[in-house]
Amino acid sequence: MTKQSRTFAQSLVRTTLRSQRPSFTRTFASTSSFHAEPTTAAASSVPPPPPASSSPKISAIVDQISTLTLLEAAELVDALKAKLNIVDIALPAASSSAPAAGGAPAAAAAEEPAAAPKEKTVFNVNLTKIDAAQKAKAIREVKAIMPSMNLVEAKKFVESLPKVLKENATKEEAEKLKKALEAVGAEVTLD
Repeated sequence: MTKQSRTFAQSLVRTTLRSQRPSFTRTFASTSSFHAEPTTAAASSVPPPPPASSSPKISAIVDQISTLTLLEAAELVDALKAKLNIVDIALPAASSSAPAAGGAPAAAAAEEPAAAPKEKTVFNVNLTKIDAAQKAKAIREVKAIMPSMNLVEAKKFVESLPKVLKENATKEEAEKLKKALEAVGAEVTLD
């Protein structure tokens, strides 16, 4: 099958599913299967006229597809994907700020709860300043915190402040490091 006919089949399936999706609602029965029931908006809406330049063969296919139920259309999509080796494509999600059909936009906005600011859980521990009298203790503490450093590297690290001592530390770990470094006369900030 040619690339052009594969692209056409993909667009046909997408258009068919999009046209059927808003006209049905899913209700769950006690048997845990769902039934598609037409909504009042679908019953009152008139389908758009087909393009005037379409061939009779295409019109017949469109007419046949439009008579399918939602489950049959889903099976058709799966069969076409398998036959044409089509990979699933993620479609952009509908905006939640768009007004609902038949509803007031203000009511839809009022239903959305206000997003509470999230508490920060990951911190960077920055060593900003060290008391000169406590420099040796600070070097030993840095070496203890960073086991991959030797004494010379820890000394160079302490002398080239301000620097990030630990990235992506949890809140508890960051507080523990801050307390330990402040005990030896260092100034520490968490961001």
